Amino acid sequence: MTGELSPIDKAKFVAAKRACDYVEDGMRVGLGTGSTAAWMVRCLGELVRDDGLNIVGVPTSSRTADLARQVGINVTSLDEARWLDVTIDGADEYDGNLNLIKGGGGALLQEKIVATASDQMVVIADISKKVETLGAFPLPIEIIPFGWQTTKALVEETLIGLDVLGRTTTLRMNGDAAFVTDEGNYILDLHLHRIANPRQMSLVINQIPGVVENGLFIDICDAVVIGYGSGKVEVHDINAGTVEEDKIDFVESANLFSDL
Repeated sequence: MTGELSPIDKAKFVAAKRACDYVEDGMRVGLGTGSTAAWMVRCLGELVRDDGLNIVGVPTSSRTADLARQVGINVTSLDEARWLDVTIDGADEYDGNLNLIKGGGGALLQEKIVATASDQMVVIADISKKVETLGAFPLPIEIIPFGWQTTKALVEETLIGLDVLGRTTTLRMNGDAAFVTDEGNYILDLHLHRIANPRQMSLVINQIPGVVENGLFIDICDAVVIGYGSGKVEVHDINAGTVEEDKIDFVESANLFSDL
């Protein structure tokens, strides 16, 4: 029940609920991955069940696909959908230009492909994800398993020439084994603390053999919906240059909260 939600979960919920306003009947919708995106999938599922919303979802991970099917959303692949009307996803960090770090959940490759195949990308987040300069959250990069230690060494060597505060890199683990993405790859987390030039970082890192993609989303996000524990919501639209405020009432919903 909503009364049992923590303030941070309330913030995620109201952001997710407000972001559903971007979705209209007949749309093809990219469905993000992560705790905030999961709220959005649940909210869309409720609209499908209760209001007859007719959409097709393209998930960015296998776990999002499972959740979408559970809540009644029709799921298809990006190859079938080809192009999307909107993608709604979370972020680990965002700055004033709506540049993002994503990949904390390990789905950055599919997330970036789906986001760039959309007319609009909308990010849902709580205010704690806002930063002046990207980099406090470790930057994930997806690498192929073959020769991963060599790739790691090349990444560390490359970081010497970039304007960052830290250069520690770690292989993401899942227990005693390396974390494996949906594409069968590994994740390196770069503990940079500050990224002075995210655009340069993204371009340079992607040139390293063995690197598949990085978690910097530059010039991809169109709007950020920020939720607060009080129910307040702010919508920052980078294209229109506007900031709108709204208030979302907490309404108990058996469908949405029954399995929390």
